[in-house]
Amino acid sequence: MVSLNAISEALQKGKADEVKKLVTQALEEKIAPKKVLEEGLIAGMDIIGGRFKRNEIYIPEVLIAARAMHAGMSILEPILVKAGIKMIGKLAIGTVKGDLHDIGKNLVAMMYKGAGFEVQDLGVDVPADKYVKAAVDGADLVGLSALLTTTMVGMKGVIESLKEKGTKTKVIIGGAPVTQNYADEIGAAGYAADAASAVEIGKKLLSK
Repeated sequence: MVSLNAISEALQKGKADEVKKLVTQALEEKIAPKKVLEEGLIAGMDIIGGRFKRNEIYIPEVLIAARAMHAGMSILEPILVKAGIKMIGKLAIGTVKGDLHDIGKNLVAMMYKGAGFEVQDLGVDVPADKYVKAAVDGADLVGLSALLTTTMVGMKGVIESLKEKGTKTKVIIGGAPVTQNYADEIGAAGYAADAASAVEIGKKLLSK
């Protein structure tokens, strides 16, 4: 019998092939897909997120664990969709117009996937209207990333565009030059200093 803890541990070690094998085995043993997701994959990514936050591991280890999580999700996702199991929520994320940096954005996107969210990655250099379209199409959260002081001003424009459209989508911002003060100033619902915090903030915003 496959232990869901074994899936979590293989994920933390970044063993993608083993995660795939164990997830397949768990499903063959008729363990509920939702249980495999929550107690195997999400549990593992939660531990990785906590360790990353405490500076016990760094970006490369998170990326390797995230890749292992993707391997497990590639098997689980079609089954979860078929069973009509809903994800926690939907995040649309991108780097703002004029900014081509994507490591931070990619990391946040991976952490959200690992936490059981549906993620729409809009890419880099994303204009305001793309975020608005994602919000209108049902994103619960919009994530805005910027690494340059010159591009972070574009975050304000996105928030204003979303307000004009009357969407209820909550905006979380982050990136090297971004601060909590700036988030308050432009009316963002949340500010995240790192990828693990971004997920916590997203969950809190959705539970309000």
